[in-house]
Amino acid sequence: MTVLRKNPGLDVKIYHNPRCSKSRQTLELLQEHGVDPQIVDYLSAPPGAAELRHILTMLGLPPRDLMRTREQAYRDAGLDNPDLADEELIRAMIEHPILIQRPIVIVDGRAVIGRPPERVLDLL
Repeated sequence: MTVLRKNPGLDVKIYHNPRCSKSRQTLELLQEHGVDPQIVDYLSAPPGAAELRHILTMLGLPPRDLMRTREQAYRDAGLDNPDLADEELIRAMIEHPILIQRPIVIVDGRAVIGRPPERVLDLL
């Protein structure tokens, strides 16, 4: 089967966790649409503070909305405290990248969280 890319000049990046089924499904969906994204294993190479702030801006989300609140690290660090500043939450995601929602797909300056995976198709 030949897959034609809708926009062959796209710059696509996926913040990927290979152990996450939604992340794997999203990567597979991109590849099925002829996209060969830059893959960032964010657990071993977490984004820095500036990069994370940029991702949040593209997503239009406050830091807490990008966090996986059911992770043990979230509870252990007391991150459910509503008085924590955005910078404290960003620092926590850098220190514990497992807290970052996944996968995040960025296409030419726009971003979505691939939950469900089909959401990324809006960027192509």
